[in-house]
Amino acid sequence: MVTIRDVAKKSGVSVATVSRVLNANGYVHEDTRKKVMAAVDELKYSPNEVARSLYKKKSKLVGLLLPDITNPFFPQLARGVEDEMQKGGYRILFGNSDENAEKELDYLNTFTQNNVVGIISATNNKAKNNYKNLSIPVVFLDRTSSDYPSVYADGKEGGRIAAEEIVKRGSKRITILKGPAHIQPAQDRFQGALEVLSQSNIDFHVMSTTSFAFEDAEKWAKELFATYPDTDGVLASNDIVATAVLHEALRLGKSIPDELQIIGFDDIPQSSLLFPSLSTIRQPAYEMGKEAAQLLVKIINQEKIQQQQVQLPVTFIDRNTTRKVDTNG
Repeated sequence: MVTIRDVAKKSGVSVATVSRVLNANGYVHEDTRKKVMAAVDELKYSPNEVARSLYKKKSKLVGLLLPDITNPFFPQLARGVEDEMQKGGYRILFGNSDENAEKELDYLNTFTQNNVVGIISATNNKAKNNYKNLSIPVVFLDRTSSDYPSVYADGKEGGRIAAEEIVKRGSKRITILKGPAHIQPAQDRFQGALEVLSQSNIDFHVMSTTSFAFEDAEKWAKELFATYPDTDGVLASNDIVATAVLHEALRLGKSIPDELQIIGFDDIPQSSLLFPSLSTIRQPAYEMGKEAAQLLVKIINQEKIQQQQVQLPVTFIDRNTTRKVDTNG
């Protein structure tokens, strides 16, 4: 492993001079600076960010806290954050909270101990004191907060669109799979769908669920068809749940979309690869991650923020679990 001493030896200067060059701290002659940087490039030396942050009292590290990296939606958020942060020379420290408040607090402590300059969090514990005691900027992602800058998609509108599309395509006996009560975006989707269906003449039922995990979704899919066997339309809380419903419907021999229509939420990459491919509401996950990163960098740099709450639009992706609309009629 290449060390700062190797760089000093290669460039013929002291370790202190290399440190001044790397940390932009103190005067160094331009020729010396070029010589040191040439040695850094040649040796492929990568300064330890934590050590540099302790020296400079400012790092290029950012904490990213997600609820569940096994859900394919969240890696898309993370990639958007990482790609945007990398443009400014920032690096990511990642934590997976598993919706566990204690684990989340452990990660927040780890972030601060490593001297991060900001945190992007997709937490559901934003109302608690975990964040109030932090002295660094925080941006919430895929979550709304009146106290902190936030980037999120229009879940309520997504719920409305899903309900309108499934009704327009002829479903008469609809089941809404209501997402976990502690996850605000899931409740927004549910409220949007409820608004539309409550004002229609459609018969509908609501089934509550407690997580987005696939192993739980399989259980709810079986319960759905056991409880409401004549359901001809399902509005799922996310694409994982929709996939489980699709699998169970096919196992029962239901014809998709003729007998049963299904609409998911998120548009994870796997949705287009299912057979039949899943109709869903697309959240612009990658773009959301980029927006959150841009917002955090502005706050870190003490730039003026035009908009504290950034809401991105959602769109209906029409695939093969919904019937086609006759545009000629």
